[in-house]
Amino acid sequence: MPVLPDFINMTILWLIMLFIFVIIEAVSVQIVSIWFAFGALCALIASALGAEPWLQIVLFIVLSALSLILTRPLVKKYILPKRVATNYEQAIGKIAVVSEEIDNIAATGAVKINGIEWTARSEDGAKIAAGKEVTVVAIEGVKAIVSQKTEQ
Repeated sequence: MPVLPDFINMTILWLIMLFIFVIIEAVSVQIVSIWFAFGALCALIASALGAEPWLQIVLFIVLSALSLILTRPLVKKYILPKRVATNYEQAIGKIAVVSEEIDNIAATGAVKINGIEWTARSEDGAKIAAGKEVTVVAIEGVKAIVSQKTEQ
């Protein structure tokens, strides 16, 4: 059985690795392996030009790492989607007005936050009368957890 020269074996290895990294990139939603595909491409070129296997491996590692370090911040800034706060995240820390008396034992109570009605419970279990101002401290499911606003 004929044995292939080392540079052909390495060329095939880098070609397979490049193919794998490109496939992973193509099927993933986020950018995850493009840097390694670049490193494999550079090592493939080095292999085709007759570079020693140790040099190909060093090129792959160094160029993959450099491309990752240099371009990842740009990718995160310009390509990946920005996270937008949802309604409930924006409600935490806001002042709300109790529209229905809050009584945790009777499981009643509602507040208005930015004009939207929320079911509410008090943080400490105390009853809070309608018309009082409260601070939203958390959201649990569809309920606003509120604390009585301290008088100053």
